[in-house]
Amino acid sequence: MTRVPLRPLARILEARRKGENPDAIEKENRRIRHEAMRDRMRLRAEGRLLVLAMMFFCAYAVIGARMGMLSASEPEEPRAQASGASIIASRADIVDRHGRILATNMSTHSLYAHPNQMIDPERAALRLAEIFPDLDGEKMAKRFMDPKRKFLWVKKKLSPEQMQAVHDIGEPGLLFGPREMRLYPNGALASHVLGGASFGAEGVHSAEVIGTAGIEKFFDKELRDPGREGVPLTLSIDLTVQAAAEEVLDAGMKLMNARGAASVQMDVHTGEVLSIVSLPDFDPNDRPRPPTQGRPSDSPLFNRAVQGVYELGSTFKIFAAAQAMQLGLVTAQSVIDTAPPFKVGGHRIGEFDNHNYGKLTVEKIIVKSSNRGTGKLALAIGPTRQQEFLKAMGLFDATPLEIVEASGGKPLWPSRWTDLSAVTISYGHGISTTPLHLAAGYAAIANGGHIVKPTLLKQSGPRYQDVILRKDVAQDALHMLRQVVASEDGTASFAEVPGYHVGGKTGSAEKPKENGGGYYKDKNINTFASIFPANDPKYVLVVTLDEPVETSGSKPRRTAGWTAVPVAAEMIGRIAPLLGLRPDYETGQLDVSMSASD
Repeated sequence: MTRVPLRPLARILEARRKGENPDAIEKENRRIRHEAMRDRMRLRAEGRLLVLAMMFFCAYAVIGARMGMLSASEPEEPRAQASGASIIASRADIVDRHGRILATNMSTHSLYAHPNQMIDPERAALRLAEIFPDLDGEKMAKRFMDPKRKFLWVKKKLSPEQMQAVHDIGEPGLLFGPREMRLYPNGALASHVLGGASFGAEGVHSAEVIGTAGIEKFFDKELRDPGREGVPLTLSIDLTVQAAAEEVLDAGMKLMNARGAASVQMDVHTGEVLSIVSLPDFDPNDRPRPPTQGRPSDSPLFNRAVQGVYELGSTFKIFAAAQAMQLGLVTAQSVIDTAPPFKVGGHRIGEFDNHNYGKLTVEKIIVKSSNRGTGKLALAIGPTRQQEFLKAMGLFDATPLEIVEASGGKPLWPSRWTDLSAVTISYGHGISTTPLHLAAGYAAIANGGHIVKPTLLKQSGPRYQDVILRKDVAQDALHMLRQVVASEDGTASFAEVPGYHVGGKTGSAEKPKENGGGYYKDKNINTFASIFPANDPKYVLVVTLDEPVETSGSKPRRTAGWTAVPVAAEMIGRIAPLLGLRPDYETGQLDVSMSASD
């Protein structure tokens, strides 16, 4: 910008020549300069005001738009940010197939102490011991009075009554911290499925809830994922069916004087496990500690349905018959001579109670549960083909069930699969599997020959995998299982449930001795594997009792027909209506004639 001088020399000289006052020129130039300065300052101020006005307009526009969005949205409770934000305390619910709560979260408090802030630590310790009987008051007092201790956990979770009792002590060094805990509102129901949860990373204001067993641990990462946004984990378990199964099995175990029991109910088309029970059980709200001595099966934490690897006896006979028919070696009506003697590898193969059934059809071999008949079918099949068939059915691998304990239920089979192994395995000796393996195998017969894998997650439809049996072979095998129940000479006649067509096979296997020296003669693992309704198969139910004995008669009875079968029949009668299965009664011709008299 060119600055004009206030007294330009040319104009001053011109003014003096004309006799004018030169100071007037300076005044005029000063006035013009000041007017120009005022114009520039006014323009600058107007620009600043315009920018400020635009900023206010934009701010109010944003606020107005946000208010409009909030007024159009659904009302929602605000979520407060916990002070322990680094600890993920939220955990998704677990529900059954109908959305009923199996596991959820509950707000509670922890109790901790600052010993250096305590007024009377000895009195506080004694009062705490009165509130919490599991605490040692003297040891607690010593810890409180230790000058090196500045922080001490007292209890990780409190009930409202306990919290009030601690508050009434009036000790300023006893403090409470908010946290969430895992709650299982149904107590011990489905305890082996759920497993349990405990605290992981902990702070005084929050704690991380982590799964310790069962499905809680298997899906721990998914349940703790904040991205779930409250979406629960939906299981295949039916809460009412599970409750009925547990009640019946518990009563049956006590009635049959058994050490333990297990049951598995599975949908034959989807592989969904609707109920799975292992007794004795536990309350996951107060999960006991794992045993440090003794047999694992003595602990209530032991899941007999998926961890219990047992010889399941004659329930395996239907597999030998089905494979022989699948290979075209026999039909259901082929006749096999089961008369003694029958020796394999120098070992005599006998029958239960030394029976001699003579010549039997393949169907009658299953109905009467002939060891010799099944053994001869196994020899016709051959060890190699038998091994391949059982492996294809999944009887060599742990089941893929979604609980961490399932990986421990790996079947046991002989390292050398000889002819003798093939014979004994055909009637369920020499190979050990879990009840869940057996349920999956029977599902393949029930659904027309398809392998299905058991699952604890709700499915939307059938999950058929490889075909292991032709449909006609599966139907013939199913008919045999029905005759085991329906025939008067079948081993499972007590399994007949009025209105429902039940098929199945019994298995009574002597328990091996712990030191490997043979078998107990008075201790059995008894199993009944059933399919219902047999005329339109939908479900498989396997019931297993550990060392049962029925004592109502003149002498004790230890076979599955007297122990596991009645328990399974009672269970089917209870749960079939819960599943919406209508009873099918065969109604005869009714005599409706009437006579009249005066």
